Amino acid sequence: MKKIALIAYDGELTCFAHVMLYALDFQSKGYEIKVIIEGAATRLITDLVRPETPFANLYQEIRDKGLLACICESCSVKMGSFHAAQEQGLTIDGEMKGHPSLERFVSEGYEIITF
Repeated sequence: MKKIALIAYDGELTCFAHVMLYALDFQSKGYEIKVIIEGAATRLITDLVRPETPFANLYQEIRDKGLLACICESCSVKMGSFHAAQEQGLTIDGEMKGHPSLERFVSEGYEIITF
């Protein structure tokens, strides 16, 4: 099975919506998918838990399907979403100087795609 890790950096909601759509599409076609939220994208989680927010349904779906691997510790602190990540029960990863290590995903056989 092909493994793909989608790294979301961009904090623009429509860009992140595409990351979620790609994740769901790949997963529906048999790929093993992980979404890592980094950079400015970390601030989006505070709004995406509200049902009235556009694309909130996609966010809930990727969480329900276990596609969301982690959120960056340092970036979530910087963007003010660290406590929201904790409240949502997200995996907060800071193993590489406060950021998720992409090497871990590569060593597990994931192809990395960034947005």
